[in-house]
Amino acid sequence: MPSPEEICKIEFAAKIVAEVLAVVEAYAVEGASANDMERAAEDVINRRGGIPAFKGYNGYPYTLCVSVNEEVIHGFPLKAKVFSEGDIVSVDCGVVKDGFIGDAARSFVVGSYLCEKDRLLMERTEEALCKGIEVAVAGNRLGDIGFAVQSCVESAGFSVIRDYVGHGVGVSLHEDPQVPNYGRQGSGMLLRTGMTLAIEPMVASGHYSLETLEDGWTVVTEDRSRAAHFEHDIAIMKDGPKILSRL
Repeated sequence: MPSPEEICKIEFAAKIVAEVLAVVEAYAVEGASANDMERAAEDVINRRGGIPAFKGYNGYPYTLCVSVNEEVIHGFPLKAKVFSEGDIVSVDCGVVKDGFIGDAARSFVVGSYLCEKDRLLMERTEEALCKGIEVAVAGNRLGDIGFAVQSCVESAGFSVIRDYVGHGVGVSLHEDPQVPNYGRQGSGMLLRTGMTLAIEPMVASGHYSLETLEDGWTVVTEDRSRAAHFEHDIAIMKDGPKILSRL
């Protein structure tokens, strides 16, 4: 587990990510492109003295993942990916600063929601993240986080993604333990003070089955239902969970 000083360094990196997500929200508008977000993110990271954590990771070629509608994760931030009214745009970002990593994600709606189901999908995914964070306390177990997320999502008729999960955060992009968005209460690893985790509900409005597109990266829902993605880095402190990736 990281030391208190190392948790501060993770938090510093995570706050750069939070700044990136705040800045790119301005580009979640009709006619803007995913590449506009990419360039804005690189500017923030460079100004803060960070390094993009995703670029080059297992060969991934970009700073951001920008996933639209049925794209769940790992969407490329391309100029050709131009946003339209009602799109759900999920942005995932990682930053390395002084050897430590921050990693967070948010989904945005372009303009107004096309339907009530999209609005509920976004609200319930973010709420599920909050529910998962609430139970990330010393003495609980990993399964309690997954159960809280899954219960919140499925009570609205949506599906949590099974094939991709949250994770530990520190000096590597994906550290142990894995943090699934599903589980049984009281199961899994015991949560301890000082643990740092990335909790990240990825939610489909339809079925959770996925497929990967021909680019080898972009993951979409098999039934092409829309998806949302929210993620925070947290530290389990003596007085409860602390969100590190918040401005």
